[in-house]
Amino acid sequence: MSDALESQLNYPMINIPCGEIELRDDRTRRIWKAEIKPFLLAPYPVTMALYGSITGKSSLSVDGNQKPVVDVSWNEAILLCNLLSQRAGLKDCYTIDSYSEKVICDWEADGYRLPSEAEWQYACKAGTAGYRYGEIDKIAWYKGNSAGEIHAAGMKEPNAWGLYDMIGNVWEWCWDLYDVNVYGAYRIFRGGSWAEEERGCGATCRRRSHPAFCIDDLGFRLARSL
Repeated sequence: MSDALESQLNYPMINIPCGEIELRDDRTRRIWKAEIKPFLLAPYPVTMALYGSITGKSSLSVDGNQKPVVDVSWNEAILLCNLLSQRAGLKDCYTIDSYSEKVICDWEADGYRLPSEAEWQYACKAGTAGYRYGEIDKIAWYKGNSAGEIHAAGMKEPNAWGLYDMIGNVWEWCWDLYDVNVYGAYRIFRGGSWAEEERGCGATCRRRSHPAFCIDDLGFRLARSL
């Protein structure tokens, strides 16, 4: 087992308490509330070292690269979650229908998964009420301070629950479909990135794209159900 994989399998994820969060969609002006059950969330986005160790893409894990992995689609993130669950001896969260390519999530499984967007926003805010959990230059890499590149995870201040890079550095895929009637299979990602303007880096900022979409400032973070 590689050092990166062994480190992740033994890594203490953050226990996120139950609660409630209000979400909104500025496009449709819809506001709704979601109940959050306790769950686990990784303190950092998935790194290039971890992703390379699991997938066998050794070029990503040179020198234990701790930058968040990017250019990963939602579909690839789902597969990675199942691969890591299998290596850890946990039950897969995701079942993929080979004919329709529909993905079903078992929320009772103990394996790795993507957070729902409600879980993501709730964990990002960590009990705070504002658009961000701190001053942007202290907590996030964004267009104004990133020098046009991604940075190693965990170099900025965490939120009150010990979660790093929830805002800035890389956008993070969430489980949820955005609007099936309008956008079909599009999935949501959250948080802003190193390439984003300041206004686009916040706890409630929502973006969406096709599950096969990938780009150099979009990654993901691991969650687990309790």
